Amino acid sequence: MGEYARILAEFPERQHNGYIPMHSANLRFIRIKFWSPRRYDILCFPRSDVPFMSKRSSAISVARVRGELRETVDDRVAVEEPLEIRLGFQQAGERLTRPVSITMRTPGDDEELAVGFLYSELIIRSPADVAIVKPCQGDNTIRVELEDDVDVDLERLRRHFYTTSSCGVCGKASLDALHLMGAEPPESGTRFARDVIISMPDRVRRAQAVFEETGGLHAAAVFTGDGTIVAVREDVGRHNAVDKVVGALFREQRLPASDLGLMVSGRASFELMQKALVGGLPLLAAVGAPSSLAVALAREFNVTLVGFLRDGSYNVYSGEERLTA
Repeated sequence: MGEYARILAEFPERQHNGYIPMHSANLRFIRIKFWSPRRYDILCFPRSDVPFMSKRSSAISVARVRGELRETVDDRVAVEEPLEIRLGFQQAGERLTRPVSITMRTPGDDEELAVGFLYSELIIRSPADVAIVKPCQGDNTIRVELEDDVDVDLERLRRHFYTTSSCGVCGKASLDALHLMGAEPPESGTRFARDVIISMPDRVRRAQAVFEETGGLHAAAVFTGDGTIVAVREDVGRHNAVDKVVGALFREQRLPASDLGLMVSGRASFELMQKALVGGLPLLAAVGAPSSLAVALAREFNVTLVGFLRDGSYNVYSGEERLTA
């Protein structure tokens, strides 16, 4: 902290609410965000204080049984840890911080997961809304600080019940909520060839580095109409993998992604359909089955929905006009 104090002392007259880029022998490149003359955030840490990033897989010893044969072997399992997302924002002239989500996830790409989640929940709409995304030291917490002029509806955030399938709220209420939040059908003339769709599960599987080690992670991938894979992310949770992909597109300013399709390694739930819709993605392809509410959402907003994508075949539940032979 002495190093921080020394550097800050060099800029006593610096106007707040701006960034200071600098180098130091004991620091990586850092930026400081001033919220007021006495309140600031340091975006990067001294080398000795860089937060520890948990591994995505962990080595263990297991008993492997094959018929009558039992042996002790080394194996790897996917790491699952909680991540709390905190939101910082300005309200009535006061800077507030509130927890908005706790999710069990595979460590890695946490910044993308956080901004992808907030974008899918329509809390943020542009990279210009975000001032800082930074991990908190010593725990599984990440903080997203918004610019002062971004309005946050905390009551609506507390009511994001429609993102879960166990909330007891009817399907019509869930769809109506999306309409009220301003969700619109994707504007897309992109077409996806049958061969491209069929090839995606194997190609995405080959891109899953941690799955190869553990066999225990879901994947989400976005791809172009000609089959170019733009991004692949892995996580123990399907929704987290999608949030990470959406977050990656958000940070690259590629949203809405009306020229890309989304593939997920599990089933197609309402929650995943919502994330595709809000991201402007015109197609969601799932290896597993869709839920009834996912089908209803896809048809309501004209999103192409493909299910049971495996072994060279698939079912089309909505938007077949985007698929070509």
